[in-house]
Amino acid sequence: MTETYADLIAAEDVLLFVNAAVTSTGQREFRSQAYQQRLSLDFLHEYVRVNYRTVYAASLALDINDHNAARVVEQLLRTAGEASGEQRRTEGRLIAARLARLPPQRVYRLFRALRAAKVGNRRTRAILRDWLAARPDLGHDAVKYRAGLKTAARHFHLPLTTAAGAGTSTPAAPPAAGELGDFLFKPGVRPRYEHPLLDAYRRAHYEQGAVYELPFTVAEGFAAKHGVAREAFVERIAPRMTRLERLRTQREAGADGAGAAVRTDLSVMPLTRLALYALSLTTEERVRRRAELTGALRSAARRAAGPYAGTWGRVAAVLDDSYSASGSGVKRRRPLAVALGGHFLLEALAAPGAYGAWWTSGRTDPLLVRPYGPTPLGMRVIDALEYAPERLVVVSDGWDNAPPGLAGEVLRVWRTRLDRERRTTVVHLNPVYDADGFDVRRLAASVPTAGIRDAEDLPALVEIAQFAEGRTGLADLQAYLDRRIESFLRTYERGGAT
Repeated sequence: MTETYADLIAAEDVLLFVNAAVTSTGQREFRSQAYQQRLSLDFLHEYVRVNYRTVYAASLALDINDHNAARVVEQLLRTAGEASGEQRRTEGRLIAARLARLPPQRVYRLFRALRAAKVGNRRTRAILRDWLAARPDLGHDAVKYRAGLKTAARHFHLPLTTAAGAGTSTPAAPPAAGELGDFLFKPGVRPRYEHPLLDAYRRAHYEQGAVYELPFTVAEGFAAKHGVAREAFVERIAPRMTRLERLRTQREAGADGAGAAVRTDLSVMPLTRLALYALSLTTEERVRRRAELTGALRSAARRAAGPYAGTWGRVAAVLDDSYSASGSGVKRRRPLAVALGGHFLLEALAAPGAYGAWWTSGRTDPLLVRPYGPTPLGMRVIDALEYAPERLVVVSDGWDNAPPGLAGEVLRVWRTRLDRERRTTVVHLNPVYDADGFDVRRLAASVPTAGIRDAEDLPALVEIAQFAEGRTGLADLQAYLDRRIESFLRTYERGGAT
């Protein structure tokens, strides 16, 4: 009995960490400051790494956010001496696969963190060398991530003449031998460079035309130096902008971006990013562009649902658009965007015509939601249960306050008195990490709760939430993690991660 109880406690510890690693980025939230978030994360990373190192490494195969993924990689590399040979081999594969999925700027930031921690062992150098070797174009990185690449080359003694383009089907021409070293460490030595981006960077100091051959973020600085008008600059640089850069600058061209050179195709945007964009628009803009925005959100939701589209049967959703869904100054409207993206994703997952949504404000038009008012979750849960769903999904920060605690009591009575056969599956997904409680806030002990950061992860998080009911031990959780690791590594080693 003691062993079983210990397994349950271990599973709860691991789920605490997973929820934190999914939701928290160490930034200020609506009810907690940044330093509180960082202190709470520091403790959980240290605790789980020391006590459950295998599971700590396995979290790289889960849908944890990029901030915590980079943190896990850093901690594993800094404490390699604590791992066995088998653990180091598995960790190496997981780290390589996760680094391939991280944005390059985060990986270069990781290089700097490892340098500051004075980590430079052979294992670390090999992992980072392989990551650099797989970069599509080191010349591009030298221009866009100059400081990060210099740190990697100098501190970790990594070669800069590795053939680039290993990660793409149409690789860029690698820089000539010695060019990257001269560009990074001896600027001004060469009169010209063979690599077009390196040479464009050199010419951009005195030639306006070369500015438009550079990546957008680098070109911005040169355009300001040359005194180029912002509107003219954005119009000419548009072909070199990424999808996200287009989205960020689209509103500069006009209220609706109509006919703008930076117009981006919203139908190919990720679901949560698209929801954030829609919420950033004024009510008038959302009404005017209703067909475009709704179509794009539904298209993104269908892509996120994948093969599960239409398979969840009758679904009810309780979605939080109370004032706390406004988030914080650094995570503006993030909780509301997750709820909005979740609405369209749950609509895609439900059987046709078998989906109902209840917003805490009582609004019925999802495109016009805004963070306002209290959080009457209990009343909305009652409304949703009257719909007789097969699945009830609650997306909320869990601060039920109108009246306080009603949602938990409703769900307790529902589970113990009215639905003992568990005809309805209830899951609570929380987009906000509670730093004081070292977990996401729960509605009731009988309701499985999981943290969520991106609406796209909803199907996988509903699956992992089953372990949060307190009836599943560490063995079952480890078996689930093993399946996720196998799938994660298989995708990476077949080239899918790149």
